[in-house]
Amino acid sequence: MTLRAKLDAETGLYRVVDDIAGPLEEINAFLDAIHTRELSLLTVRAYAFDLAAVYRWLEVCGKRLESLTQADLLDFIAHERRRKAQPASINRRLTALRSLFEFWKPEGMAAGVGRNLPSPFYRGPGRDRNLGLYALKKRRTLKLKVKTPRKLVTPLTPRQVNTYLSGLKRYRDIAIVHLMLFCGLRSREALGLKTGDVCLLERRVKVWGKGGKERAVPLSRVVAESIELYAKHERPHSCEGDALFVCLHGKRRGRAMTPAGLRSIFRIKRKRSKVSNANPHRFRHTFGTDMARSGVTLPVLQKLMGH
Repeated sequence: MTLRAKLDAETGLYRVVDDIAGPLEEINAFLDAIHTRELSLLTVRAYAFDLAAVYRWLEVCGKRLESLTQADLLDFIAHERRRKAQPASINRRLTALRSLFEFWKPEGMAAGVGRNLPSPFYRGPGRDRNLGLYALKKRRTLKLKVKTPRKLVTPLTPRQVNTYLSGLKRYRDIAIVHLMLFCGLRSREALGLKTGDVCLLERRVKVWGKGGKERAVPLSRVVAESIELYAKHERPHSCEGDALFVCLHGKRRGRAMTPAGLRSIFRIKRKRSKVSNANPHRFRHTFGTDMARSGVTLPVLQKLMGH
C-alpha cells in the first residue's frame, strides 16, 4: 500500500489515497466529517497526513483499526521513536488515530489483557482529588501519550533580526516578517489576510486567529509602509481572489501564497543569512518578549497575540 495525503483540486478537500487501490474511504469519510464541523483547512490537512502515516504502519504490521489494542499502540510509539519522530508529532498522530477510532467505534472496545477500557487510547481512570467532603478536582480519564519536554524558546537578538531582514529583497517578504516581528502574527494569520483586512489610513489590521477568533491589531509606521510598498510595486493587478500575499512569479502568479511556499522562503533565507533559528514562530516570540520587556501587561499582550 502506497498511501499519501493530497489536496483534491476539484473539491478543495484533503484526501488520503492509495496509488493502486484509490481513495481510502475509511479515512476520507472522517475528513469529510471534520470539514463539515468547519475545522480549518490546515487542521484537516494535519489529520490527513497523520492518518496516512499511521495507516502505512498498520499495513506493515497487518493490523486493522477495529482490532487495535493498547499493546499495538505502544508498538506504534516504539516504531515512531525508532524513526526519530518528535514526542509532539507522536502525540498528534495518536490523537488523530483516536479521533478516527471514536468516529467509527463510538461505543469503545476491550483493550489489553484482563482490562476493559473505553478504548485502547486511554490508560484508565484517574483519581478524584478530595479535601474532606469536598472534591477539588473531578476524576479524569488518562490518555495514552508520550511525555513532551518543555523547551524554552529564546527570542532573536537585534543583530540576528537585522542580519535576516537585510537579506530580504522583496517587499512582500519584508511585509510578512514585519507582521510577525512587530505585530505578533502567526504565519497562517499572515497568509490568511485579505486585502480588505488592512486599513493603512488607520494603521490597523483585522486578523482571524485560531478557532476563527477575530482581533484588531495596530500597525506601526514601519509595518504599514512595508505593506504599502508591496501593494504598490509588487502585488499583481490581476489576482485570483482577494488574498493579500500572493505568488509573484511562475504558474501560480497572482494566487494566494501557501504555507509550503512560505516555509521554502524561510528555509532559503535562513541558509543565506546564516541565522539558523529564524522562523515564523521565533519572530512572533520575539515580538511577545519585546512587548513584555517594554511593560505591556499580560492581558493586553494576550489579546494582541490572539491567546
